[in-house]
Amino acid sequence: MTFPLPYTSATAGSLNPAPSLIKSRVDSIDVLRGLIMVTMALDHTRDFFHAQANIDDPLNLDTTTPVLYATRWITHFCAPTFALLSGTSIYLQGLRKSRSELSVFLLKRGLWLIVAEVLLIAPVDTFTLFNPITLVVFWSLGISMVFMAALTWLPFRAILGIGLAIVLGHNLLDAVEQAPGLTSGFWWALFHGGSHRVFDYAPGRAIVVLYPFLPWLGLMMLGYCLGRLFEPAVSARKRQQWLFYLGAGAIGLFVGLRLLNAYGDPFPWSVQKDGLTTLFSFMKVHKYPPSLLYMCITVGPGLLGLALLENVHNRVTGVLRTYGRTAFFYYTLHFFVLHTLRMIVFFAAGHTMTEADKALQTIPMRFVLPGHGGYNLGVVYLIWIAVVASLYPLCRWYDAYKTTHKEQWWLSYL
Repeated sequence: MTFPLPYTSATAGSLNPAPSLIKSRVDSIDVLRGLIMVTMALDHTRDFFHAQANIDDPLNLDTTTPVLYATRWITHFCAPTFALLSGTSIYLQGLRKSRSELSVFLLKRGLWLIVAEVLLIAPVDTFTLFNPITLVVFWSLGISMVFMAALTWLPFRAILGIGLAIVLGHNLLDAVEQAPGLTSGFWWALFHGGSHRVFDYAPGRAIVVLYPFLPWLGLMMLGYCLGRLFEPAVSARKRQQWLFYLGAGAIGLFVGLRLLNAYGDPFPWSVQKDGLTTLFSFMKVHKYPPSLLYMCITVGPGLLGLALLENVHNRVTGVLRTYGRTAFFYYTLHFFVLHTLRMIVFFAAGHTMTEADKALQTIPMRFVLPGHGGYNLGVVYLIWIAVVASLYPLCRWYDAYKTTHKEQWWLSYL
């Protein structure tokens, strides 16, 4: 697939058109990224505060409710759409940087994100250091950027072809991983997943691999290729048309493959006790690692959202844009605030630090005892709204600081 974009003397053989034509930010991307940030916080709030969190899968068809199912399922959009948009942002940065500058930047930023996962995000999530080490979103984005540092030197069509091959073909590995008696090793878990994702690296200390990088890298590569639609020479109307085509195509691929029930997700759907539960089974797709069908049904609506947001400018999109422009800052802060609130509730309920340490041996979150001290979904939603709203003034300040201090090179890594 090639996008119908004209090449000019400024773009032929290079990613760098005339600097005067380049818009530094694309509002629709920032708005969608902000919507992702807000939605993502709902899932993390549920993890910390819902009565059934960490006891049972909210998508368990035998025990879930429609509201609980929807609360969890809607947050599936966050990680894959964010990975896709990260690739698009890389392409847009390439319009302002030489290939060597872009490659060095991606290598540094990728390594920084991996370090941040281990030394910043994991401690904020667990309130401890190196126990466990959780490899989640920042790890997957960081290692993907490290690979992108090399891949951006390839021709555009090669990047597109490799990205499509990974996204469309990685579920061929399911048969290998589901072989009886297979216990995947650490390096395979980093690459694609498998049956074993908790690895002891010292007595009483473990590494938890939740985001194997291969599928996320494929999504980032496709997001990079999507960046062509945002080149200055492409009209908004043409971009919207292509976003609609691609989004509808991804959704159509999901429906077609899911109906066949033969490929694209390691767990087939089945007819259930009623129509709604059957629909839940049909829509329940695998995230760890993200299956082809998972990516189709999340990225597809995300592309439609990009098209719809192209010309929407109001107070709501302005707020979302602020969250989207400060994603790293917001992500770190919201985890810290949620976990601090959970700690206050934990001790207010009469629990002890000994119980907190015991909780950490069960799930990678201190001060969370599964089955103790949780709330119903109504309270979870209220906490979510309060936390997101409380972070807005800080995000607005930080956004303004970044905008007025462009000479600070380190801000481009946050």
